[in-house]
Amino acid sequence: MRLSGSFVTFLLTGVLSLACSAVGFSQTSGPKAVGEAVYKQRCAACHEQTNPRIPSRAALSQMPATRILSALDFGVMMTVAYPMSRDEREAVATYIGTDSPPVRFPAGAYCNDRSVTISARPKAAWNGWSAGPNNARFQSAAAAGLSIDQIRGLKLKWAFGFDGDVTAFSQPTVIDDQVFVGSAGGVIHALRAQTGCLQWTFQANGPVRSSVLAVPQGSKHTLLFGDQTGWFYSLEAETGKLLWKKKVEQHDAARLTATPAAYNGVVFVPVASWEETRSLDPRYACCTFRGSIVALRIRDGQQVWKSYLVPVPQRTGQTKGGTPQFGPSGVGVWSTPTLDVRRGVMYIATGDNYSSPATDLSDAILALDIATGRIVWSKQTTPGDAYNSSCGTDKQNCPNEDGPDYDFGSSAILTQLPGGRDILLAGQKSGMVYALDPEKKGELLWSVRIASRAPNVGPSVGVQWEMSTDGQNVYAATSASGRTPPRDPLDTRRNILDPNQGGGLTALGVRDGTKVWYAPPIVCAPNAPSGCSPAQSAAVTTIPGVVFSASMDGHLRGYSAEDGRVVWDFDTAREFQTVNGIKARGGSIDGPGPVVVNGMVFINSGYSRFGGMPGNVLLALAP
Repeated sequence: MRLSGSFVTFLLTGVLSLACSAVGFSQTSGPKAVGEAVYKQRCAACHEQTNPRIPSRAALSQMPATRILSALDFGVMMTVAYPMSRDEREAVATYIGTDSPPVRFPAGAYCNDRSVTISARPKAAWNGWSAGPNNARFQSAAAAGLSIDQIRGLKLKWAFGFDGDVTAFSQPTVIDDQVFVGSAGGVIHALRAQTGCLQWTFQANGPVRSSVLAVPQGSKHTLLFGDQTGWFYSLEAETGKLLWKKKVEQHDAARLTATPAAYNGVVFVPVASWEETRSLDPRYACCTFRGSIVALRIRDGQQVWKSYLVPVPQRTGQTKGGTPQFGPSGVGVWSTPTLDVRRGVMYIATGDNYSSPATDLSDAILALDIATGRIVWSKQTTPGDAYNSSCGTDKQNCPNEDGPDYDFGSSAILTQLPGGRDILLAGQKSGMVYALDPEKKGELLWSVRIASRAPNVGPSVGVQWEMSTDGQNVYAATSASGRTPPRDPLDTRRNILDPNQGGGLTALGVRDGTKVWYAPPIVCAPNAPSGCSPAQSAAVTTIPGVVFSASMDGHLRGYSAEDGRVVWDFDTAREFQTVNGIKARGGSIDGPGPVVVNGMVFINSGYSRFGGMPGNVLLALAP
């Protein structure tokens, strides 16, 4: 495994470790897994043999345990670790690795003046998932500070490397000249926007995919975010000091992927999970996770309310191998709540069920009372959607419904039609875009299909992470990546991506869903590296006149909002010289989209989870 600061060495040796996946999986007994037993069961068959392609046990023992855990959580070994509990991951990492700290940044990476100052009334900001609480991912001309002519001249201003990571998936928050961004290694970084120099860092318990949300607290600011192990944090923005942290869900597969929303002294935390992938283990009793929204008091983390979105699971039977089965389960929330203060509600989009029976709140848009968490109304778009990862393998834990796995991964968008009427827009993995009436309990106004499932295309056919709207049109990027499973047992990729399949950007009129234009996908170049795909899964961002959409081919493109022509194209899939001295490169772009603020564009590059090109870099672009 990785024995130096070299990103390439870490990646190559980690890739070869996939041979461990040949070892059988089983649940460990007791609340805490024993590291030695986990290693013998899951890893020894590979790492105890003499093979120049597989790092030896001796080599692994020289790595910090924190780095091994990072590789299991969201690094090159995450495919192997899907069925493992958090206790197993921590135990085997501690058993194999050292207690030495991970590599620290060189002194030259830090600002001469490390002070962090946030104005009570910033001139320009992109705070959290969207530039506003309606989740439209639209930045005004004044806040963006960029014209279409300036966008044509965008070039690299600086690059910042995430040490040891092979995925970069936490969208930055930018407030004037201040940047806060998390990492797959679980580090929160405070950076100066103009230069990328470091001010402070904070180490969370697990990977941080959530954007950071900054909220005024007295004369200072609180930073709020969750990690992929179910912990939620409050930091002092000015210093990085931990104010409090709270485990919002006790299920060991809980993960906090979505950026929280805040209002009136309360922060709203969506809870999802990776239990869907633990079903790959035929001995795992699937499934018991319950999706929820948790409201916490910002000043001290005390729970105000918690709304579960699925009933308490009950035993429903057993697998052919005799493993107990439970249901219903699932209905995680992967996206940020959309606040509608005027009506006193928030809108959330929900995931699918993991086990039978399917319920009526999965794959739905819900309105919850802000004060109490009570469900005011719900609109389900795909009934009967129960699915887990076993459905794609031996089906031991697959529910009777067997998919289609068309949950919502993106937030609902609250916007206004010309004339002032409110409308809710929602894009689904199914390839459908919906317009709902918030005044009439989510009554359907229109629906349009922008993509259909094709052979070898995964469940993410349409909108994966988020659309965007300028009030006239809604801009929806299409995923629809072509995937086939790898044949090489040493290949860590979950899928082999088709370099010619997927992608596309559609503009629909918000009034009636009429197609305004369609920008076809741009397929990968003939010499593109493995993991390239034209799929456009990442969230879309809009400023007046320009729509930004990134792709799994590593490109970030600006499209004309008028007709869909590409007006600017920047290839991130290459190596970069970084301001913090870390070797880094870009790769596929998925999940969070670009952040545009104060004359600059920020984008994370590198997403290896679905077989894409790995990377570990945050890029800042300016004219």
